[in-house]
Amino acid sequence: MKIAIRKGGAQDLPAVLSVLDSAVVWLNGKGITAQWGTEPFSARPKAVEQVERTMSEGDPWIAEIDGVPAGTMTLTPHPGQHIAPADEPEVYVRLLATDARFHGHGVGAALLAHAAEETRRQEISLLRVDCFAGSEGRLIAYYERQGFTRTEKFTVNEWQGQVLERRV
Repeated sequence: MKIAIRKGGAQDLPAVLSVLDSAVVWLNGKGITAQWGTEPFSARPKAVEQVERTMSEGDPWIAEIDGVPAGTMTLTPHPGQHIAPADEPEVYVRLLATDARFHGHGVGAALLAHAAEETRRQEISLLRVDCFAGSEGRLIAYYERQGFTRTEKFTVNEWQGQVLERRV
């Protein structure tokens, strides 16, 4: 399967929400409900608003396989509201998700490789991401396999998170 990555825009909100909704179903099927909850993003007006705002603050990217949205991420020049910005220019990976139909096909890795390329293209050396720290740290380990290293931990309303960074 060939993964094509294209720049997205506001018109891709339905596709991004569809990928995020699919990821929630996939996570829930694995018994992981603490990461993104049990309700689809598209069914939560505040979540839709947050996704829309995040997309407008940066560059959304859509990974496609045979023209079908298989994954998404938005690259912003700053983290979300619960994380302190770095003391240098950075690119921050937000809303990274793979559609459940395409799990295990390298979509997330392709998007993260693209994030590193974009960071270099902007002549920035720091790429950061944060993730859910629960579920035995499986997501943290995934990012470490993608070349990231742990920095600070954080908590938002009992939700445990981990910030990771990668020099590019």
